Amino acid sequence: MSTRKPNHRLAKIHRSYSVEEVARLFGTHRNTVQSWIRAGLPTIDGSRPTVIAGLDLGNFLRARRQRNARPCGVGELYCCRCRIPQKPADNRAAYEPMSVTTGNLVGICSTCSARMNRRVSFAKLGNVRGDLAIAMPVAQEHIGESHQPSVNCALS
Repeated sequence: MSTRKPNHRLAKIHRSYSVEEVARLFGTHRNTVQSWIRAGLPTIDGSRPTVIAGLDLGNFLRARRQRNARPCGVGELYCCRCRIPQKPADNRAAYEPMSVTTGNLVGICSTCSARMNRRVSFAKLGNVRGDLAIAMPVAQEHIGESHQPSVNCALS
């Protein structure tokens, strides 16, 4: 099983690994580990077999993940097709609650017209919104809260 973003927490800091052990640990091919070494993953020494310190491995993968991160700014949503955070079309978004405390801001990308998302806490919605016009859902009225009796009522 190959993972696109290997979990850096799997590498034990007090252990050293061979290239094959690293490949097995993260479910990647040994050529992938060799490309990490060429990209700057430090090895213990230049001799064979190649040995990698667990601390260096964890730090390398953590730094690699941080370098590729694209955090959203104020008023921005993430477009999966463009792979960048940007403002939605017409500066409009809709809030879709996922639970009592969190939800998704959903908009349309102005570049590619794809759906854009951003997970946000309802409490922090004001800090994230910027100049976005956010449509909030209106809860459906329960039958017990209705002022008019039900048309299907058999009791009348």
